Amino acid sequence: MRHELRLTLWAALLVVPPLAMAAWALVFTSHGPILRGAILLALVVWCTFAFMRLRASILVPLRTTAGLLQGLREGNYSARARGEAGDDGVGQVLAEVNALADWLQRQRLTEVEASALLTTVMAELDAAVLAFDGRRVLALANPAAARLFGTSVEALLGMSASALGCEALLDPLPARLVSMDFPNASGRWEVRHSSFRQDGLAHHLVVLTDVSRTLREEERVAWRRLIRVLSHEVNNSLTPITSIANSLAQFVDRGPVDDVVRADVRRGLGVIEQRAEGLNRFLRGYATLAKLPPPRLGDVAVGALVTRVVALEAAGSVAVDAGPACVMRADADQIEQLLINLLRNAVDAVRETRGRVSVTWTIEEDPAAVELQVVDEGHGVAAGADVFVPFFTTRPGGTGIGLALCRQIADAHGGTVVLENRLDRQGCIARVRLPRA
Repeated sequence: MRHELRLTLWAALLVVPPLAMAAWALVFTSHGPILRGAILLALVVWCTFAFMRLRASILVPLRTTAGLLQGLREGNYSARARGEAGDDGVGQVLAEVNALADWLQRQRLTEVEASALLTTVMAELDAAVLAFDGRRVLALANPAAARLFGTSVEALLGMSASALGCEALLDPLPARLVSMDFPNASGRWEVRHSSFRQDGLAHHLVVLTDVSRTLREEERVAWRRLIRVLSHEVNNSLTPITSIANSLAQFVDRGPVDDVVRADVRRGLGVIEQRAEGLNRFLRGYATLAKLPPPRLGDVAVGALVTRVVALEAAGSVAVDAGPACVMRADADQIEQLLINLLRNAVDAVRETRGRVSVTWTIEEDPAAVELQVVDEGHGVAAGADVFVPFFTTRPGGTGIGLALCRQIADAHGGTVVLENRLDRQGCIARVRLPRA
Protein backbone atom coordinates (compact mmCIF):
# COMPACT_ATOMS: atom_id res chain seq x y z
CA MET A 1 0.00 0.00 0.00
CA ARG A 2 1.33 3.42 -0.97
CA HIS A 3 2.35 5.82 1.74
CA GLU A 4 -0.23 8.44 0.67
CA LEU A 5 -3.07 5.88 0.76
CA ARG A 6 -2.05 4.66 4.19
CA LEU A 7 -1.96 8.28 5.41
CA THR A 8 -5.43 8.93 3.96
CA LEU A 9 -6.92 5.85 5.65
CA TRP A 10 -5.45 6.67 9.03
CA ALA A 11 -6.67 10.30 8.79
CA ALA A 12 -10.15 9.01 7.82
CA LEU A 13 -10.18 6.74 10.83
CA LEU A 14 -9.50 9.79 12.98
CA VAL A 15 -12.19 11.98 11.39
CA VAL A 16 -15.08 9.69 10.36
CA PRO A 17 -16.07 8.23 13.79
CA PRO A 18 -16.47 11.63 15.53
CA LEU A 19 -18.30 12.97 12.47
CA ALA A 20 -20.68 9.97 12.46
CA MET A 21 -21.40 10.31 16.14
CA ALA A 22 -22.10 14.04 15.76
CA ALA A 23 -24.44 13.37 12.82
CA TRP A 24 -26.30 10.71 14.79
CA ALA A 25 -26.69 13.06 17.78
CA LEU A 26 -28.04 15.86 15.57
CA VAL A 27 -30.58 13.61 13.83
CA PHE A 28 -32.17 12.51 17.07
CA THR A 29 -32.23 15.90 18.80
CA SER A 30 -35.20 18.25 19.03
CA HIS A 31 -33.59 21.04 16.95
CA GLY A 32 -35.15 22.08 13.69
CA PRO A 33 -34.05 20.52 10.42
CA ILE A 34 -32.41 23.74 9.18
CA LEU A 35 -30.27 24.12 12.27
CA ARG A 36 -29.35 20.47 12.26
CA GLY A 37 -28.38 20.64 8.57
CA ALA A 38 -26.25 23.74 9.16
CA ILE A 39 -24.44 22.18 12.09
CA LEU A 40 -23.87 18.96 10.14
CA LEU A 41 -22.53 20.91 7.14
CA ALA A 42 -20.17 22.88 9.39
CA LEU A 43 -18.85 19.65 10.90
CA VAL A 44 -18.28 18.14 7.46
CA VAL A 45 -16.47 21.25 6.21
CA TRP A 46 -14.31 21.48 9.30
CA CYS A 47 -13.36 17.79 9.26
CA THR A 48 -12.57 17.98 5.54
CA PHE A 49 -10.37 21.05 6.10
CA ALA A 50 -8.54 19.39 9.04
CA PHE A 51 -8.06 16.23 7.00
CA MET A 52 -6.55 18.11 4.05
CA ARG A 53 -4.25 20.17 6.29
CA LEU A 54 -3.04 17.06 8.09
CA ARG A 55 -2.37 15.34 4.81
CA ALA A 56 -0.58 18.37 3.36
CA SER A 57 1.56 18.94 6.47
CA ILE A 58 2.94 15.43 6.12
CA LEU A 59 3.20 14.99 2.36
CA VAL A 60 4.51 18.44 1.33
CA PRO A 61 7.84 18.20 3.29
CA LEU A 62 8.35 14.69 1.91
CA ARG A 63 7.75 15.83 -1.66
CA THR A 64 10.01 18.85 -1.12
CA THR A 65 12.77 16.63 0.18
CA ALA A 66 12.30 14.23 -2.73
CA GLY A 67 12.53 17.11 -5.21
CA LEU A 68 15.74 18.39 -3.60
CA LEU A 69 17.32 14.95 -3.60
CA GLN A 70 16.37 14.48 -7.24
CA GLY A 71 18.02 17.81 -8.07
CA LEU A 72 21.18 16.79 -6.23
CA ARG A 73 21.24 13.46 -8.09
CA GLU A 74 20.95 15.33 -11.40
CA GLY A 75 23.71 17.80 -10.46
CA ASN A 76 21.57 20.82 -9.53
CA TYR A 77 23.11 22.10 -6.32
CA SER A 78 21.52 25.57 -6.32
CA ALA A 79 18.02 24.62 -5.05
CA ARG A 80 17.32 24.98 -1.32
CA ALA A 81 14.37 24.05 0.91
CA ARG A 82 12.48 26.70 2.90
CA GLY A 83 11.21 26.13 6.40
CA GLU A 84 14.33 24.49 7.73
CA ALA A 85 14.62 27.01 10.57
CA GLY A 86 12.34 24.99 12.86
CA ASP A 87 13.80 22.71 15.47
CA ASP A 88 11.23 19.97 14.89
CA GLY A 89 11.85 16.78 12.90
CA VAL A 90 10.83 18.25 9.53
CA GLY A 91 13.04 21.30 10.02
CA GLN A 92 16.02 19.12 10.90
CA VAL A 93 15.50 16.96 7.81
CA LEU A 94 15.29 19.99 5.51
CA ALA A 95 18.31 21.61 7.19
CA GLU A 96 20.38 18.46 6.64
CA VAL A 97 19.32 18.31 2.98
CA ASN A 98 20.35 21.97 2.51
CA ALA A 99 23.69 21.27 4.24
CA LEU A 100 24.23 18.29 1.94
CA ALA A 101 23.52 20.51 -1.07
CA ASP A 102 26.05 23.10 0.17
CA TRP A 103 28.73 20.41 0.68
CA LEU A 104 28.11 18.83 -2.72
CA GLN A 105 28.26 22.27 -4.36
CA ARG A 106 31.67 22.93 -2.78
CA GLN A 107 32.89 19.49 -3.79
CA ARG A 108 31.65 20.02 -7.33
CA LEU A 109 33.45 23.38 -7.50
CA THR A 110 36.66 21.77 -6.21
CA GLU A 111 36.36 18.96 -8.76
CA VAL A 112 35.74 21.41 -11.60
CA GLU A 113 38.77 23.50 -10.61
CA ALA A 114 40.95 20.38 -10.22
CA SER A 115 39.76 19.05 -13.56
CA ALA A 116 40.49 22.39 -15.23
CA LEU A 117 43.98 22.44 -13.67
CA LEU A 118 44.64 18.86 -14.77
CA THR A 119 43.46 19.64 -18.29
CA THR A 120 45.73 22.70 -18.44
CA VAL A 121 48.74 20.79 -17.11
CA MET A 122 48.23 17.90 -19.51
CA ALA A 123 47.85 20.31 -22.40
CA GLU A 124 51.17 21.97 -21.50
CA LEU A 125 53.09 18.71 -21.03
CA ASP A 126 55.62 17.79 -23.67
CA ALA A 127 55.30 14.15 -22.61
CA ALA A 128 52.56 12.08 -24.24
CA VAL A 129 49.99 10.71 -21.76
CA LEU A 130 47.79 7.76 -22.77
CA ALA A 131 45.24 6.01 -20.51
CA PHE A 132 43.69 2.69 -21.59
CA ASP A 133 40.76 0.94 -19.90
CA GLY A 134 40.57 -2.76 -19.06
CA ARG A 135 39.67 -3.61 -22.65
CA ARG A 136 42.81 -1.74 -23.80
CA VAL A 137 40.75 1.00 -25.41
CA LEU A 138 42.09 4.55 -25.20
CA ALA A 139 40.05 6.51 -22.65
CA LEU A 140 42.27 9.57 -22.11
CA ALA A 141 44.97 11.37 -24.10
CA ASN A 142 46.62 14.78 -24.04
CA PRO A 143 47.51 17.03 -27.01
CA ALA A 144 51.14 15.82 -26.99
CA ALA A 145 49.90 12.27 -27.57
CA ALA A 146 47.62 13.48 -30.39
CA ARG A 147 50.61 15.16 -32.07
CA LEU A 148 52.45 11.83 -32.15
CA PHE A 149 49.63 10.31 -34.22
CA GLY A 150 49.01 13.44 -36.31
CA THR A 151 45.34 13.73 -35.33
CA SER A 152 43.08 15.25 -32.68
CA VAL A 153 42.44 13.99 -29.17
CA GLU A 154 38.77 13.34 -30.01
CA ALA A 155 39.75 11.14 -32.94
CA LEU A 156 42.10 9.08 -30.78
CA LEU A 157 39.62 8.33 -27.98
CA GLY A 158 37.94 4.96 -28.37
CA MET A 159 40.74 3.42 -30.46
CA SER A 160 42.32 0.18 -29.27
CA ALA A 161 45.96 -0.19 -28.26
CA SER A 162 46.58 -2.63 -31.11
CA ALA A 163 45.19 -0.16 -33.66
CA LEU A 164 47.50 2.52 -32.27
CA GLY A 165 50.51 0.17 -32.20
CA CYS A 166 50.92 0.60 -28.44
CA GLU A 167 50.36 -2.99 -27.27
CA ALA A 168 53.97 -3.38 -26.12
CA LEU A 169 53.75 -0.22 -24.01
CA LEU A 170 51.09 -1.73 -21.73
CA ASP A 171 53.42 -4.35 -20.25
CA PRO A 172 53.91 -3.44 -16.56
CA LEU A 173 57.70 -3.14 -16.77
CA PRO A 174 59.97 -0.63 -15.00
CA ALA A 175 60.82 2.64 -16.72
CA ARG A 176 62.79 1.89 -19.88
CA LEU A 177 64.01 3.36 -23.15
CA VAL A 178 62.45 2.13 -26.40
CA SER A 179 62.80 3.08 -30.04
CA MET A 180 59.40 3.57 -31.68
CA ASP A 181 57.98 5.04 -34.85
CA PHE A 182 54.66 6.88 -34.68
CA PRO A 183 52.73 8.29 -37.66
CA ASN A 184 53.99 11.79 -36.94
CA ALA A 185 57.20 11.19 -34.95
CA SER A 186 59.98 8.70 -34.37
CA GLY A 187 62.91 8.38 -32.02
CA ARG A 188 63.81 7.06 -28.60
CA TRP A 189 61.28 7.34 -25.79
CA GLU A 190 61.34 6.84 -22.06
CA VAL A 191 58.29 4.72 -21.20
CA ARG A 192 56.71 4.82 -17.76
CA HIS A 193 53.75 2.58 -16.96
CA SER A 194 51.38 2.67 -13.99
CA SER A 195 47.80 1.73 -13.21
CA PHE A 196 44.82 3.45 -11.59
CA ARG A 197 41.14 2.74 -11.01
CA GLN A 198 38.21 4.78 -12.31
CA ASP A 199 34.58 3.84 -11.67
CA GLY A 200 35.90 0.70 -10.02
CA LEU A 201 37.68 -0.47 -13.20
CA ALA A 202 41.43 -0.85 -13.69
CA HIS A 203 43.11 1.44 -16.23
CA HIS A 204 46.64 1.51 -17.69
CA LEU A 205 48.50 4.83 -17.73
CA VAL A 206 51.41 5.20 -20.16
CA VAL A 207 53.70 8.26 -20.23
CA LEU A 208 56.06 8.69 -23.20
CA THR A 209 58.92 11.19 -22.98
CA ASP A 210 60.99 11.96 -26.05
CA VAL A 211 64.64 11.67 -25.00
CA SER A 212 66.15 11.65 -28.47
CA ARG A 213 67.21 15.28 -28.35
CA THR A 214 68.59 14.96 -24.83
CA LEU A 215 70.52 11.82 -25.71
CA ARG A 216 71.91 13.42 -28.85
CA GLU A 217 73.06 16.43 -26.86
CA GLU A 218 74.67 14.18 -24.24
CA GLU A 219 76.35 12.21 -27.00
CA ARG A 220 77.72 15.41 -28.52
CA VAL A 221 79.06 16.52 -25.14
CA ALA A 222 80.62 13.10 -24.57
CA TRP A 223 82.20 13.07 -28.02
CA ARG A 224 83.58 16.59 -27.59
CA ARG A 225 85.06 15.65 -24.22
CA LEU A 226 86.51 12.41 -25.59
CA ILE A 227 87.98 14.08 -28.66
CA ARG A 228 89.51 16.82 -26.49
CA VAL A 229 91.11 14.26 -24.16
CA LEU A 230 92.29 12.06 -27.03
CA SER A 231 93.70 15.05 -28.90
CA HIS A 232 95.54 16.22 -25.80
CA GLU A 233 97.06 12.82 -25.03
CA VAL A 234 97.91 11.95 -28.63
CA ASN A 235 99.47 15.37 -29.29
CA ASN A 236 101.49 15.13 -26.08
CA SER A 237 102.99 11.92 -27.43
CA LEU A 238 103.21 12.65 -31.15
CA THR A 239 104.79 16.12 -30.83
CA PRO A 240 108.00 14.96 -29.09
CA ILE A 241 108.08 11.80 -31.24
CA THR A 242 107.93 13.90 -34.43
CA SER A 243 110.51 16.37 -33.19
CA ILE A 244 112.96 13.70 -32.06
CA ALA A 245 112.46 11.69 -35.25
CA ASN A 246 113.40 14.76 -37.31
CA SER A 247 116.49 15.31 -35.17
CA LEU A 248 117.54 11.68 -35.59
CA ALA A 249 117.08 11.96 -39.34
CA GLN A 250 119.38 15.00 -39.37
CA PHE A 251 122.00 13.09 -37.38
CA VAL A 252 121.92 10.28 -39.89
CA ASP A 253 122.08 12.65 -42.89
CA ARG A 254 125.25 14.31 -41.61
CA GLY A 255 127.41 11.35 -42.38
CA PRO A 256 129.19 8.68 -40.38
CA VAL A 257 127.80 8.11 -36.90
CA ASP A 258 130.31 8.54 -34.08
CA ASP A 259 129.88 7.64 -30.43
CA VAL A 260 128.39 11.02 -29.49
CA VAL A 261 125.80 10.86 -32.26
CA ARG A 262 125.11 7.23 -31.41
CA ALA A 263 124.40 8.20 -27.77
CA ASP A 264 122.09 10.99 -28.91
CA VAL A 265 120.25 8.54 -31.17
CA ARG A 266 119.82 6.10 -28.29
CA ARG A 267 118.46 8.83 -26.03
CA GLY A 268 116.05 9.93 -28.76
CA LEU A 269 114.87 6.36 -29.34
CA GLY A 270 114.41 5.98 -25.59
CA VAL A 271 112.20 9.06 -25.48
CA ILE A 272 110.19 7.77 -28.45
CA GLU A 273 109.77 4.41 -26.73
CA GLN A 274 108.73 6.10 -23.48
CA ARG A 275 106.12 8.30 -25.16
CA ALA A 276 104.81 5.38 -27.23
CA GLU A 277 104.44 3.32 -24.04
CA GLY A 278 102.61 6.22 -22.40
CA LEU A 279 100.24 6.46 -25.34
CA ASN A 280 99.70 2.70 -25.22
CA ARG A 281 99.02 2.88 -21.49
CA PHE A 282 96.47 5.63 -22.10
CA LEU A 283 94.66 3.56 -24.73
CA ARG A 284 94.60 0.53 -22.42
CA GLY A 285 93.02 2.66 -19.72
CA TYR A 286 90.37 3.86 -22.11
CA ALA A 287 89.64 0.26 -23.13
CA THR A 288 89.22 -0.65 -19.45
CA LEU A 289 86.50 1.99 -19.08
CA ALA A 290 84.78 1.09 -22.32
CA LYS A 291 84.70 -2.69 -21.75
CA LEU A 292 83.63 -2.97 -18.11
CA PRO A 293 81.36 -6.07 -18.01
CA PRO A 294 78.01 -6.05 -16.18
CA PRO A 295 78.31 -7.10 -12.52
CA ARG A 296 77.62 -10.70 -11.52
CA LEU A 297 75.74 -10.14 -8.28
CA GLY A 298 76.09 -12.33 -5.23
CA ASP A 299 76.10 -12.10 -1.45
CA VAL A 300 79.38 -10.52 -0.29
CA ALA A 301 80.45 -10.28 3.36
CA VAL A 302 81.67 -6.72 3.82
CA GLY A 303 84.19 -7.44 6.57
CA ALA A 304 85.93 -10.24 4.67
CA LEU A 305 86.08 -8.19 1.46
CA VAL A 306 87.64 -5.18 3.21
CA THR A 307 90.20 -7.42 4.93
CA ARG A 308 91.26 -8.95 1.61
CA VAL A 309 91.67 -5.55 -0.07
CA VAL A 310 93.61 -3.99 2.83
CA ALA A 311 95.98 -6.98 2.84
CA LEU A 312 97.09 -6.03 -0.69
CA GLU A 313 98.55 -2.73 0.54
CA ALA A 314 101.85 -2.33 2.32
CA ALA A 315 101.75 -3.73 5.84
CA GLY A 316 100.44 -1.20 8.33
CA SER A 317 99.71 1.53 5.77
CA VAL A 318 95.92 1.15 6.05
CA ALA A 319 93.93 0.58 9.26
CA VAL A 320 90.55 -1.16 9.43
CA ASP A 321 87.96 0.29 11.81
CA ALA A 322 85.58 -2.68 11.74
CA GLY A 323 81.90 -1.90 11.34
CA PRO A 324 78.86 -4.14 12.00
CA ALA A 325 78.64 -7.57 10.36
CA CYS A 326 76.60 -7.28 7.18
CA VAL A 327 76.20 -8.69 3.68
CA MET A 328 75.73 -6.70 0.48
CA ARG A 329 74.55 -7.68 -3.00
CA ALA A 330 77.45 -7.03 -5.35
CA ASP A 331 80.09 -8.38 -7.70
CA ALA A 332 82.97 -9.14 -5.34
CA ASP A 333 85.69 -8.73 -8.00
CA GLN A 334 84.47 -5.33 -9.17
CA ILE A 335 83.95 -4.00 -5.63
CA GLU A 336 87.47 -5.15 -4.72
CA GLN A 337 88.81 -3.20 -7.71
CA LEU A 338 86.81 -0.17 -6.60
CA LEU A 339 88.26 -0.30 -3.09
CA ILE A 340 91.78 -0.91 -4.41
CA ASN A 341 91.58 2.26 -6.51
CA LEU A 342 90.26 4.32 -3.59
CA LEU A 343 92.91 2.98 -1.20
CA ARG A 344 95.73 3.68 -3.67
CA ASN A 345 94.50 7.25 -4.09
CA ALA A 346 94.33 7.65 -0.30
CA VAL A 347 97.81 6.15 0.25
CA ASP A 348 99.26 8.44 -2.43
CA ALA A 349 97.51 11.42 -0.82
CA VAL A 350 99.17 10.87 2.59
CA ARG A 351 102.72 10.31 1.31
CA GLU A 352 103.59 13.98 1.78
CA THR A 353 101.63 14.52 4.98
CA ARG A 354 102.57 11.13 6.49
CA GLY A 355 99.00 10.86 7.69
CA ARG A 356 96.74 7.91 8.42
CA VAL A 357 94.42 5.96 6.07
CA SER A 358 91.53 3.94 7.47
CA VAL A 359 88.58 1.96 6.15
CA THR A 360 85.25 1.49 7.90
CA TRP A 361 81.62 0.81 7.06
CA THR A 362 78.16 1.52 8.44
CA ILE A 363 74.64 0.19 7.81
CA GLU A 364 71.74 2.31 6.61
CA GLU A 365 68.17 1.10 7.13
CA ASP A 366 66.14 3.25 4.75
CA PRO A 367 66.93 2.39 2.08
CA ALA A 368 68.79 -0.78 3.06
CA ALA A 369 72.39 -0.01 2.10
CA VAL A 370 76.00 -0.32 3.21
CA GLU A 371 78.26 2.73 3.23
CA LEU A 372 82.00 2.05 2.90
CA GLN A 373 84.26 4.92 3.94
CA VAL A 374 87.93 5.38 3.00
CA VAL A 375 89.30 8.16 5.21
CA ASP A 376 92.72 9.77 4.73
CA GLU A 377 94.69 12.65 6.24
CA GLY A 378 96.05 14.02 2.97
CA HIS A 379 95.60 17.45 1.41
CA GLY A 380 91.94 16.88 0.49
CA VAL A 381 90.14 17.52 -2.78
CA ALA A 382 90.90 20.80 -4.55
CA ALA A 383 87.92 23.11 -4.89
CA GLY A 384 86.24 22.77 -8.29
CA ALA A 385 88.22 19.67 -9.29
CA ASP A 386 86.02 17.17 -11.11
CA VAL A 387 88.00 14.12 -10.09
CA PHE A 388 85.55 11.67 -11.69
CA VAL A 389 86.12 12.95 -15.24
CA PRO A 390 87.99 10.23 -17.18
CA PHE A 391 91.75 10.84 -17.55
CA PHE A 392 91.69 13.72 -15.07
CA THR A 393 94.64 13.32 -12.72
CA THR A 394 96.73 15.45 -10.37
CA ARG A 395 99.53 12.89 -9.91
CA PRO A 396 102.58 12.73 -12.18
CA GLY A 397 102.28 9.59 -14.27
CA GLY A 398 98.67 9.03 -13.23
CA THR A 399 96.25 7.59 -15.80
CA GLY A 400 93.14 9.40 -14.58
CA ILE A 401 90.87 6.36 -14.91
CA GLY A 402 90.82 5.04 -11.33
CA LEU A 403 88.04 7.24 -9.95
CA ALA A 404 86.12 7.17 -13.24
CA LEU A 405 86.19 3.35 -13.04
CA CYS A 406 85.03 3.54 -9.40
CA ARG A 407 82.01 5.60 -10.35
CA GLN A 408 81.21 3.30 -13.28
CA ILE A 409 81.29 0.25 -11.00
CA ALA A 410 79.14 1.94 -8.36
CA ASP A 411 76.59 3.03 -10.97
CA ALA A 412 76.39 -0.51 -12.35
CA HIS A 413 75.53 -1.75 -8.84
CA GLY A 414 72.85 0.89 -8.31
CA GLY A 415 75.04 2.69 -5.79
CA THR A 416 77.02 5.92 -5.52
CA VAL A 417 80.56 7.06 -4.80
CA VAL A 418 81.46 10.57 -3.67
CA LEU A 419 84.61 12.32 -2.46
CA GLU A 420 84.39 15.11 0.08
CA ASN A 421 86.79 16.98 2.31
CA ARG A 422 86.79 16.19 6.01
CA LEU A 423 85.24 18.68 8.41
CA ASP A 424 87.15 17.68 11.55
CA ARG A 425 90.64 18.05 10.07
CA GLN A 426 92.59 18.09 6.81
CA GLY A 427 91.92 15.13 4.57
CA CYS A 428 89.35 13.45 2.38
CA ILE A 429 86.54 10.90 2.80
CA ALA A 430 85.50 8.59 -0.05
CA ARG A 431 81.96 7.31 0.56
CA VAL A 432 80.70 4.28 -1.37
CA ARG A 433 77.02 3.43 -0.88
CA LEU A 434 75.87 0.01 -2.14
CA PRO A 435 72.61 -1.94 -1.66
CA ARG A 436 72.45 -4.58 1.05
CA ALA A 437 71.50 -8.19 0.34
